[in-house]
Amino acid sequence: MFSNLRKFGVNHKKISILHVNNMCCCKIKASLKRLKPYVPLGRSYSSPPGLVGNDIKSLHSIISPPIAKIRNIGIMAHIDAGKTTTTERILYYSGYTRSLGDVDDGDTVTDFMAQERERGITIQSAAVTFDWKGYRVNLIDTPGHVDFTLEVERCLRVLDGAVAVFDASAGVEAQTLTVWRQADKHKIPRICFLNKMDKTGASFKYAVESIREKLKAKPLLLQLPLGEGKAFKGVVDVVSKEKLLWNRPSEDGKDFERKPLLETSDAELLKETTEARNDLIEQVADLDDEFADLVLGEFSENFDLLPTEKLQAAIHRVTLAQTAVPVLCGSALKNKGVQPLLDAITMYLPSPEERNYEFLQWYKGELCALAFKVLHDKQRGPLVFMRIYSGMIKPQSAIYNINGNCTERVSRLLLPFADQHIEIPSLTAGNIALTVGLKHTATGDTIASSKSSALAAARRAGREGEKQHRQNNEAERLLLAGVEIPEPVFFCTIEPPSVARQPDLDYALKCLQREDPSLKVKLDPDSGQTVLCGMGELHIEIIHDRIKREYGLETYLGPLQVAYRETILNAVRATDTLDRTLGDKRHLVTVELEVKPIETPSVTPIIKYAPSVSEDLPKVSQEAIENGIHSACLQGPLLGSPIQDVAITLHSLIIHPGTSTTMISACVSRCIQKALKKADKQVLEPLMNLEVTVMGDYLSPVLADLAQRRGTIQEIQTRQENKIVIGFVPLAEIMGYSTVLRTLTSGSATFALELCNYQAMNPQDQATLLSRRSGLNQVL
Repeated sequence: MFSNLRKFGVNHKKISILHVNNMCCCKIKASLKRLKPYVPLGRSYSSPPGLVGNDIKSLHSIISPPIAKIRNIGIMAHIDAGKTTTTERILYYSGYTRSLGDVDDGDTVTDFMAQERERGITIQSAAVTFDWKGYRVNLIDTPGHVDFTLEVERCLRVLDGAVAVFDASAGVEAQTLTVWRQADKHKIPRICFLNKMDKTGASFKYAVESIREKLKAKPLLLQLPLGEGKAFKGVVDVVSKEKLLWNRPSEDGKDFERKPLLETSDAELLKETTEARNDLIEQVADLDDEFADLVLGEFSENFDLLPTEKLQAAIHRVTLAQTAVPVLCGSALKNKGVQPLLDAITMYLPSPEERNYEFLQWYKGELCALAFKVLHDKQRGPLVFMRIYSGMIKPQSAIYNINGNCTERVSRLLLPFADQHIEIPSLTAGNIALTVGLKHTATGDTIASSKSSALAAARRAGREGEKQHRQNNEAERLLLAGVEIPEPVFFCTIEPPSVARQPDLDYALKCLQREDPSLKVKLDPDSGQTVLCGMGELHIEIIHDRIKREYGLETYLGPLQVAYRETILNAVRATDTLDRTLGDKRHLVTVELEVKPIETPSVTPIIKYAPSVSEDLPKVSQEAIENGIHSACLQGPLLGSPIQDVAITLHSLIIHPGTSTTMISACVSRCIQKALKKADKQVLEPLMNLEVTVMGDYLSPVLADLAQRRGTIQEIQTRQENKIVIGFVPLAEIMGYSTVLRTLTSGSATFALELCNYQAMNPQDQATLLSRRSGLNQVL
């Protein structure tokens, strides 16, 4: 074995040793304790994955697997559909863990944060790399909670395929719709896994129907369940007409029987499977012309003669074209159906070279990578997750950050295994890497090998844009494709334990912001307090908890408040003059402008110039005007909330020679504030889409409670024994709703929230809000 290793060392001189940095030793010790005595310790965390006994061949595949054998996939679903449990089973069967982790026990690999283990939910996306039957799989377990949708968004955009996990008893749920829309946006091929087939009330037919109706997708049934609920014992492979049975003696689910369906023993099941296979062939033939020619030509008389490989290749093409989604089923918790899911991932989801990324042609094989996630490690500093689209990345190499316009050096390169990492000497296109040493790179930054390489790519993109009569900025947008960060809906003040600890708090918040771009931190200009802005109650609670645990700061949070917006109801004009003498210089600006409401929602003000102003307006002055407008719209006259849905037209601008741009900005800003005070003002509040799943017995109290919360019910659906209440409710009325709902329904109901839009408050509610904010007790 050592001679083989020496040979390997000659080929790759830079590799001194591949070692694992254990960040979570306690978890490994715990897993060792749970090992059954008869399990051979064939795999060690201190050696590279795949290096078991004399198996040297996988060492080379760790460094540079063939691109056709790489699968970058994500696991996505509604909260509590079984994403993390499915991931744990995948890791166990692929040989990366030696014992089965459990979300309820808090010992899973991908949920490694203390908060995740305590709450039994996924908060951050954890990246895991493993091998399955000669394929390299980079898998990301994403959160299902609405407060952490940005985690899903920023990981989906670097994936080539996804596995959507469904609770077989519930089908498509609220957050499933959200993540499905996100996958549609990034054009990601996906397969569906109907999990929890062993759960009471599980229904394969219902779950498939909900995929067809709610997601408007075409399900391809590749498997049929053998039993449902407690009777679930295995699956039937429709493509190969075999049944897969997990026997009781094999508690961990590693051993299962694959038997062909026979006329003698399984006549009824064989008939059902043959019908399902014929339906599948017809469905695929409708969607794939190449396969349709094959079916109509050679096999039109008898579909049974159609080779399995031909059908699988056609399903792969259909999945890649996103015209249909393969559907599989199983029970991750009961260790059934996970190995066929892994086979489907490698067989039907695309490799990086099968995805068409338009911007790659501009790089001509040079390095092009995207930083999609930043973590902060106390020992190593910032850890940046990168998807490499083309070229190669090596430790100690300089890279150029296009967004930050700076050059940085990668000190080390790691393969991510949740919170444990394997150091490697290089990584090629198609892989997901973890880099150490990048101090300025943030989420959404595009990485190139050098500034000259980036400029050359930009020139090629510009030429391509001109050929196709496109704007140059569209080419730039493709080069610098980032993640759209949603606006926060909650905010609260945060205070350090003492003034002396304020720098420590600032540092902690700076690190957390690099990790999580949906967290915004600002300074209140009036009180000087630090204000946290987040996506929900749980989001802010988790941030507060992390500051305490990871940075040792006992901070104090102010009351949670809703992020309102403001707008105006009528058009107003205003004029303002600013005349100041600083030293021997006179600064004089006169501005006349009009502010009016617009019907189409717009978070930023729409800026227009009258013809007389725009003719000879210098670019410097224009930038100063726009800075003044944007700063004025950050604080409205009613609550100090941002102004939206307004258009501002500049009618007149007189600038004295020598006037500074700062004075121009200040005058424009003051003029807008004057106009806003004169106008009729309106508060806008965030309105949430709400979906409550409740048993029929508790429906009445839940509806009565929502009526008190100014809720609007759209419809009430029936999902087996449960009722699904779908409607809208103002965010201000839903704070603390989880506790109330638990009390009303004896803990049996669940709910999901998602921001819908901002809507105008009625005059009475607005008056109540303003009086409460101004400290008055009585309603105005």
